[in-house]
Amino acid sequence: MGNWLDAYKPAASARLHLLLAAMMWTAVGAVLLFFGVRWLSGGETLYVWLLLVVAVLAGLLKASLVLKPAADRISKRIRIRGDRRCIGGFLSVRTWAFVVFMIVAGRTLRGGLLPRTVVGFVFVAVGTALLLASLRLWLGWHRYSADV
Repeated sequence: MGNWLDAYKPAASARLHLLLAAMMWTAVGAVLLFFGVRWLSGGETLYVWLLLVVAVLAGLLKASLVLKPAADRISKRIRIRGDRRCIGGFLSVRTWAFVVFMIVAGRTLRGGLLPRTVVGFVFVAVGTALLLASLRLWLGWHRYSADV
């Protein structure tokens, strides 16, 4: 069974895995930031700017404490695993499960559980954190490209 699976799995290089991880974090961060700003912009101007600044600061904190170390772990894992790995393996099974959880949590928040302003604040914070931490993945991809 293993030989059949190895023969037909959609394999990719470690370089492509790093690129996919960087692109995913960047795209998700940009989309969250876009919708977060959009949902925050419905209120009073000074209040909106204050919320935006606090959300970006929260994103900076989350990026440095949580997501940058996670991006470094992902980058290291991809490098260690090497080439000819399944294309979806750029994230571990545990990380994919967390991605699914975050998608469900985001859908639940957008479903009206909380006011749009609160959801916008959360989305700006998480989007900012993902975009900043994605720079680590882009750097890992660039370094790997230069090494090869």
